[in-house]
Amino acid sequence: MHKASLKDFILLIALAAIWGSAFFNIKIASADYTPMALAFGRIFFAALVMIIYCLIRGIHIEAFGENWFWYATIGLVNLVLPFFFISFGIVKVQSNMAAILMSTAPIFAAILSHLFIPDEKINLLKFLGIFVGFLGIVFLFSDDLLINSSNIFYAFMVILGPACYTLGGLFSLRLKHIKNEVVTSSILVWAVMILLPIMFLFENPLDLRPSVGSTISLFYLGVVATAIAWLMRFYILKKNGLVFQSQVAYIIPIFGLIFGYIFLQEKITYKIIVALIAVLISTDLIEKSKKAKSS
Repeated sequence: MHKASLKDFILLIALAAIWGSAFFNIKIASADYTPMALAFGRIFFAALVMIIYCLIRGIHIEAFGENWFWYATIGLVNLVLPFFFISFGIVKVQSNMAAILMSTAPIFAAILSHLFIPDEKINLLKFLGIFVGFLGIVFLFSDDLLINSSNIFYAFMVILGPACYTLGGLFSLRLKHIKNEVVTSSILVWAVMILLPIMFLFENPLDLRPSVGSTISLFYLGVVATAIAWLMRFYILKKNGLVFQSQVAYIIPIFGLIFGYIFLQEKITYKIIVALIAVLISTDLIEKSKKAKSS
């Protein structure tokens, strides 16, 4: 089993910072964009950047090649669905709360990896890590000030995001022999084609009159938090595996908490801090479980 290097951990933290900043930008953009339009705009800007990048670098986009089915499937599961779920849920959930709820990803990852990846079985330490992280999320849901009957459905919608990310990450391992740029650009092209007709079927995005601030946030989400971040994600996933990559979700809440407080003046309760500590302990236990197995 590959042992993560210092560079791998630095990339993981950088990716967490980028995705942590995504939540308050989603919150800003959601003031003027519907969840579906927000998800589409994010995917569209990312696809545009990746297509230009591939043209400049002379990289052939294989969206309609022999792996088209997997590109389309990953585009749906890894982009369209989670972007919509998170954008929908964050309408009534604080951005820092949404970031912490993303920490459910390693739980899904550990379970799916145990079922489908031979060398990533659950051991005692990994089980304890999952359990501690799960308790932290349950404790967070007991915070009536932030999660109550008026928004609990929206909180669960956010949780569907990391569930989709993890499943999509599992599918992405089938394409580990293909360049990151090719995979990222191809799934983005499919995501645009999937979501565009659905958006016009259920909404009329041409009626939107977004502010400059909301549009800047949407552009940032597409270019930085999607195009650049996904290139980083696929690199980490291929080099270190699903469980290591999914631990980015445990670091995201730290940045989400900081950014939400600084830019949106969001509340930070003691239950948020306790839940955050729990998921950080969980991260440490899961990583130690890999070291124990490789030793």
